Amino acid sequence: MSGAAVRVVVADDHPVVRTGFAELLGTQPDFTVAGTADDGAEAVRLCRELAPDVVLMDVRMPVMNGIDATRRLAGGPRVLILTTFDLDEYVYDALRAGASGFLLKDVTAERLFDAVRVVAAGDALLAPAVTRRLIGEFARLRPRPAPAALAALTPRETQVLRLIAEGLSNPEIAVRLTVTEETVKTHVSRVLNKLGLRDRTQAVVAAYESGLVVPGSRDRS
Repeated sequence: MSGAAVRVVVADDHPVVRTGFAELLGTQPDFTVAGTADDGAEAVRLCRELAPDVVLMDVRMPVMNGIDATRRLAGGPRVLILTTFDLDEYVYDALRAGASGFLLKDVTAERLFDAVRVVAAGDALLAPAVTRRLIGEFARLRPRPAPAALAALTPRETQVLRLIAEGLSNPEIAVRLTVTEETVKTHVSRVLNKLGLRDRTQAVVAAYESGLVVPGSRDRS
């Protein structure tokens, strides 16, 4: 994203919310609101036409909900899910569908700006503890068999995946494991590639779903 403005599409079926977010984003010189949509189908159409970098996606919309829209945009723009509730199974499903993170609709302007910049840069929005709590809670309620792909991870890669799920950044993982940050980046890249995952958010979902990480657990190795 060096130099170029981050192009954003805002999708929400409530005009006040949609307009409010668009106007807020428009106050920042490094953002351009490429378009707005009032349902998921329109969001998909706009994204394919305008190729934005980031989509602010409401979950509950008519015609097509935000989960289905996110799934259809896989491999395209980064998706930030907007929700009214901080513990919402729809959000969990959206993360599984490929979203890079989520925001509550009462988010502050600065938090909104930071979130858009984070995901536009290719990172996942994992900072809020509620994200990991939500993923862990629904994974606990809906346990799934461990994916066979986990068997392909080395012991070190498995350890790195656990620490990603704990919410640690690459520098923090490097300190925990007493290795260089570059080594951690290599391990993270290999984990994502072996598991066929797009980013760290999907890695967290996979770690909880597989049972590799249990809600509330921590890797102290």
